[in-house]
Amino acid sequence: MDTVLVTGSDGGVGGWTVDALADAGHEVVAVDRRTPPERERRDGVDYKAADLTDYGETRQLVDAAAPDAVVHLAAIPNPEDHAGSRVFANNVESTYNVFDAAGTAGARIVWASSESLYGTVFAAEDWLPDRLPIDEETPTRPEDPYGLSKVVGEEVAAAAARRHGVPAVSLRLSWVTFPGDERRREARETFDPATADPSGNCWSYVDVRDVVSAVEAAIDPETPIEGHEAVLIVAAENFLGRDTAATIEAVRGELPAECDLDGDESVFDCAKAERLLGWTPEHSWRDDVCSDETRLSTDD
Repeated sequence: MDTVLVTGSDGGVGGWTVDALADAGHEVVAVDRRTPPERERRDGVDYKAADLTDYGETRQLVDAAAPDAVVHLAAIPNPEDHAGSRVFANNVESTYNVFDAAGTAGARIVWASSESLYGTVFAAEDWLPDRLPIDEETPTRPEDPYGLSKVVGEEVAAAAARRHGVPAVSLRLSWVTFPGDERRREARETFDPATADPSGNCWSYVDVRDVVSAVEAAIDPETPIEGHEAVLIVAAENFLGRDTAATIEAVRGELPAECDLDGDESVFDCAKAERLLGWTPEHSWRDDVCSDETRLSTDD
């Protein structure tokens, strides 16, 4: 039985990841700034508290766990609720410490990068790349501390892979949503292209269950990874249920110079994730709609 260390284990994605890995029979070491109360802990999971911006604490923790893989999900998730310098410093320092310790331990590295590194999500002035869909070759142009921390984090992952000879996978996640997420429904039901603000990710998202399946594929020792690889992990369609290109044009007044999108498909191309990890998204916002309709018809 292998050991997987998960940072940010108390977060939304972290909690789902810990549960899924434990259910699959992995020995899980769950790391966050504080450990949960005893009543909230599950059997088979070893909970640890640490400040990951402290290299000594991080190294001790990873050395003691001797993990086969490290899944790094801990981060300040956006630049809007904290000082920018704090977002950047926290994310970069913790990422360096975790990856260096993981590499020294010979552990496979998987972590939550972000679509934000392309620079469109938190930009002061709205813009999109000249070509859609976006893929891993699209240039990264962040101007905000969160997106920049993800660019640096991917460089740190690549450096750890070179230095320690371990595989490292950066999962470029879109907006992570959860089953029954009301935010998607509210945004969809109130959407009006005549008054809507432009969306930096063009209404893309990813279901947390698909994030977990991408993590599982990336930590699988049977998945052949050489060095560092970055892959987009995004749902197949936007969450509006509208034609993507037509909606972008209606909201922005124009389309990028090159736009090859079909129907409501996402502006992010996940072909590399399928090729490298064998991963495709299995969950859609429509799952919740169908569940609601089934429940209502049953209640009737």
